[in-house]
Amino acid sequence: MSEVLPYGSWPSPISIDDVLRGTVGLQELTGDGESVLWLEGLPDEDGRVSLVRHHRGTTVELTPRPVSVRSRVMEYGGGAYHARDGWVVYCDDHDGGVHVLEPSEERRPITPVTSRFRFGGLRVHPALGIATAIREDHSGPGEAVTAIVALDLHTDNPDGGRVLVAGADFYACADLTAHGRLAWMEWDHPHMPWDDTRIRVGELRDGSVADVVTVADRPDTAATHPTWLPDGRLLFFSDESGYWTPHVWDGFGVRSLGTDEHDYAGPLWTLNHEAVAGLADGSVVVAPFFDGRRDLVLLAPGGRRHRLGGSRAAVHSLAVAGDVVWAIIGCDCGPGAVVRIDPRTGHETIVRPTGETPHYPVSPVRPLVVAGRHGTVHAWFYPPQPARDIEAPGDERPPLIVLTHGGPTSMASSEFDLATQFWTSRGFGVVDVNYSGSTGFGRAYRTRLHRQWGVADVDDCVDTVAHLVMDDAVDPRRVVITGGSAGGYTTLQALVTTRIFAAGVSRYGVGDLELLATDTHKFESRYLDSLVGPYPADREVYIARSPIHHAGALRTPMLLLQGLDDQVVPPNQAEQMAAAVRSRGLPVALVTFPGEGHGFRTRTARRRRLECEVSFFAQLFGYSPADDVPRLVIDNLESGKH
Repeated sequence: MSEVLPYGSWPSPISIDDVLRGTVGLQELTGDGESVLWLEGLPDEDGRVSLVRHHRGTTVELTPRPVSVRSRVMEYGGGAYHARDGWVVYCDDHDGGVHVLEPSEERRPITPVTSRFRFGGLRVHPALGIATAIREDHSGPGEAVTAIVALDLHTDNPDGGRVLVAGADFYACADLTAHGRLAWMEWDHPHMPWDDTRIRVGELRDGSVADVVTVADRPDTAATHPTWLPDGRLLFFSDESGYWTPHVWDGFGVRSLGTDEHDYAGPLWTLNHEAVAGLADGSVVVAPFFDGRRDLVLLAPGGRRHRLGGSRAAVHSLAVAGDVVWAIIGCDCGPGAVVRIDPRTGHETIVRPTGETPHYPVSPVRPLVVAGRHGTVHAWFYPPQPARDIEAPGDERPPLIVLTHGGPTSMASSEFDLATQFWTSRGFGVVDVNYSGSTGFGRAYRTRLHRQWGVADVDDCVDTVAHLVMDDAVDPRRVVITGGSAGGYTTLQALVTTRIFAAGVSRYGVGDLELLATDTHKFESRYLDSLVGPYPADREVYIARSPIHHAGALRTPMLLLQGLDDQVVPPNQAEQMAAAVRSRGLPVALVTFPGEGHGFRTRTARRRRLECEVSFFAQLFGYSPADDVPRLVIDNLESGKH
């Protein structure tokens, strides 16, 4: 016999420990002969990242404890390792240096242990005796100086490597052929790498780069992720048509490989290369977006193209090893995997799943297309999904959690997420909004957020909620908005400018745009020029759109979660917001995490975050949670003003 229980209080087959155990994070595929390598983020080891190699059916770990393979260039890192001809170079997050692993299995550092330099975007070239890297020099006053450098594989490079290319504010995706032809992407303040960039090629000669030519440099165009193909052509993605489509340069001119209205690439937040794989026969495998999902498409010589399998929730990385394609894919009904794909037949073999297949009912994702005030809004809705023998109250609609992704130049995918299923299995609906500024839907969708951050993103979230309310899918009195980083800003801004949310949860969110503009790292130091306006010229706009200055408009409870070592959004922003809410007599809880930065990595912090949210929602909506969690102390909760 089934049991009727209030929404939110349902016993769930997904425990907090299950979420913490989570799935292994797979990223950065590299093919090396018949071997393929990738990185694994290990949730059971506080997010330590290890490098593994798969060769002829056997997978071995190359970087056991305590090594964590991670780069911190541009704060978000990427390109933390590379392999070629049996040689491996990698960044060790423990000492900040670059290490080499030779085919003989000798392991040694090739950079000094110093806080002066950061390295990322690695490429190893054993035949040339070097590894190339994007290097940040933090020794001088002001911003770090970025350059492309060559590291000698046989010395410890005490000077941090030989500078090959310098002068631009930023570099990424430096790729060198065996014959010494170097391609790279560069851009300058105030642009971001999805706004206006250049792609250049030069010849490595006598220790320097000569005969530099510009391959792509159109105003208001982002050309990204240059990659050399096996046949010597340079592939990159340009959005001059309004969408990031593949182009190739053969030394004489540029030709487009796709003119359809779909993005084939995502924004460059890290120094990882985009999902693309070149085959020896001249074919190229790419991963275009279709309404927020990705396909794998083989572009054959002569213009022929065909899909490899069905649509995926996500494609994170592609590589070629031997004569087959390898991919890290995400699914919407279960864990993703490293898969082996025969490009001739499309046959797929799962090599490394990220986790166990769910043994419980999964909330099915429902794509939403909403007519918003700023144009079409894409979102993913997950209805409540009870375990067996549990029924929802017949006279109630479920509460709703609105997710606002980070970035804001990023996107929400439909990829299976235990944290989402954690909430739907307890009786919450969840909607993940690709608000204005999100990627995967073309340049015009991205630029809808130009000068409109804090306006268009909030409106899109409100319009999505209104759509679900009109469908009678959720309870309009129990809608919570939550997000981290830029999503935390959208959350806070929504709470001070609208009246439809019952509460908000902000994780390391931006409360003061002025502080973000004047106290953040180099990569994002001019990001707000496009999102809000140039500072200080548009200071009045910054003040008008900073939630901290409008705490008097708050009418709802708030939970703030903040790492104390955050270099992207300083902790004082959360502290100031909490003080402002508290002074209003509104329920508020500020929970800080020593040792955590921009995002929570340790198991202890991730557990505490979930426990706080479970207790916060239960106290807010007046039900007893099925989970045995510590009761969160919420200031002013008993005041009755919420």
